Amino acid sequence: MAKESFFKPFYSVLVLAFVCSFLVSLASVGLRPLQESNRALERKKNILLAAGLLHGDTKDKDIDTLFAQVEPRIIDLATGAFVSPKVIDPKTFDQSASTNDPQLSQPLPKDKDIAGLRRLEKYSLVYLVMDKGKLKEIVLPIRGKGLWSTMYGYVALDSDLRTIDGLAFYEHGETPGLGGEIENPAWEAGWQGKKIYNDQGKVALKVAKGASKATGKAASYEVDGLSGATLTGNGVQRLFHFWFAGQGFKPFLERLRSEEGKNG
Repeated sequence: MAKESFFKPFYSVLVLAFVCSFLVSLASVGLRPLQESNRALERKKNILLAAGLLHGDTKDKDIDTLFAQVEPRIIDLATGAFVSPKVIDPKTFDQSASTNDPQLSQPLPKDKDIAGLRRLEKYSLVYLVMDKGKLKEIVLPIRGKGLWSTMYGYVALDSDLRTIDGLAFYEHGETPGLGGEIENPAWEAGWQGKKIYNDQGKVALKVAKGASKATGKAASYEVDGLSGATLTGNGVQRLFHFWFAGQGFKPFLERLRSEEGKNG
């Protein structure tokens, strides 16, 4: 009887590992289109949610129909100008990946990086919600460091470009039941009608420690905090102060306001 080779079990393991690796890779490649489709659908859902256009009975098949009133555009953050779709296609632009590209982003100095981003992209997606050819809302992507994680969301502004119509956080790693409440629809609803800029054009929005006690005009600039999650609330406030100041969307909003005024 032939003696079994000492190396045979190792060969068997290697072959099995190779086959498994091949099957996993094949599945990953095969599922990639479905994964990309699901990500695109989820992005549309969150944009519509922030804009107040998504309702509880909305089916996935209706998302594209609702999204038809939303016009994705690319802007240059530094100048606030729209970028032609012929230069950068909004349908294929990966804003998240651009933050790691030295040609499309730059490091932020610590004294200016109040949102904890580390790098800032050169271009950003924005979403114009149109109604009979006129701007009804604009939805902007925002992100910033909380207590434990980077928080990602969308904020919708009214056509006056300073009043919040809606807010939707969709990804974070904050503590469930505490900082994780940034995803709570009841808390997000409290942002509706709040104003980002004061009469002097400066970012004045604040997140209170606990329930807001502001009254009169000041109440327009203050949102209830999250019980037991002051640091997460501070992170939300900082990301708003970053994204709506000069390094963020302010040049774009000022430019758009000026153009809307001329067209009006």
